[in-house]
Amino acid sequence: MSFDSQTVATKAAGVSDRRKIQRVTPRLLEWYSIHARDLPWRHTRDPYAIWISEIMLQQTQVTTVIPYWERWMKILPNVVKLARAQPKKILKLWEGLGYYSRARNLQKAALKIVEKHGGNFPSDPETLNALPGIGRYTAGAICSIAFDLPEPILDGNVTRMLARLFAIEDEVSSAAANRNLWALAQRFVNATDKCGSLNQALMEIGATICKPRQPSCGECPLKRSCAAKKLNSIEAFPNKPKPRASKECHWRVLVLNHSGRYLIRQRPTGGINEGLWEFPTEESISQQSPREWQTELVGCEVGHPRRFTKLSHTITDKRIRIEVWLAKTNGHKPVGKWVKWSQLRKLPLAGAHLKILALMNEEIADKARVC
Repeated sequence: MSFDSQTVATKAAGVSDRRKIQRVTPRLLEWYSIHARDLPWRHTRDPYAIWISEIMLQQTQVTTVIPYWERWMKILPNVVKLARAQPKKILKLWEGLGYYSRARNLQKAALKIVEKHGGNFPSDPETLNALPGIGRYTAGAICSIAFDLPEPILDGNVTRMLARLFAIEDEVSSAAANRNLWALAQRFVNATDKCGSLNQALMEIGATICKPRQPSCGECPLKRSCAAKKLNSIEAFPNKPKPRASKECHWRVLVLNHSGRYLIRQRPTGGINEGLWEFPTEESISQQSPREWQTELVGCEVGHPRRFTKLSHTITDKRIRIEVWLAKTNGHKPVGKWVKWSQLRKLPLAGAHLKILALMNEEIADKARVC
């Protein structure tokens, strides 16, 4: 095909896509007005509240996010409160959601909004996009939902839905597919003056109808226009790269008791779970005896160690097998932060150590000691 004929074909495809979008947009909006889930952040146009919800929803299920968002908005109801909050308080509010860099970036962005914009939330997508933790998708979601600006969005749900609706054959992570998907998303918001509702409709269809497996095509308002359905190849779209194999890791954790207080350490800056607290942890399995590795871990010999439990935990592409040991100090008290059992729940703990805490609560009951 010559350059000129390729250009003609591309323009023809663009015209066809625009016509399809103009045809299906009213259906999308009507469907959303009837079937949208009743989510708390959909009852506000406050850009701060919408921003918090969008960041929490990254990599996290809606049902998990709802109580976190409600608690956050009660304690930190605006950008000024967030900017002035103690980092420990923010991490505690985020505890259990994972990907803690999201919480740290929220405060970094809040500080910039207070310093550069007087605490007024920006409505300009370029300004938002320049803030820590806010990319093109989040900026588009805030601008369209809070300010009804024609800014597109493209998350995993929308990507899947558009890839099927238009039968996009390119691998969705490729530059060509990315350009095409963003262009389609832009055409959708250009086709209506209800940009916020339109973008939320796209997300809702992807989340509740056009699911990764066993999509509910019979309930989809766009089924007559879906190219993948016409090809009888719904499961073939989107074209995704093969997932990376999980890396298996082995940790050993020591819960060390000294007169009813427990030794904890703070995760270092720049690593996974930065700033969170945990029990002393050996992030490898050596051939040393329990007493030897525990002595090396805390800097002195411990008394009567016993294996308490084993558990599994996942962090991104790591599958972690964790062996938990309980012990008491043996005459010497290692240097570090020692806290009462009741104080542990007030600190932001790393996810695996939250699991350990829950298991130990069953064993310890109301006694702050390890037997």
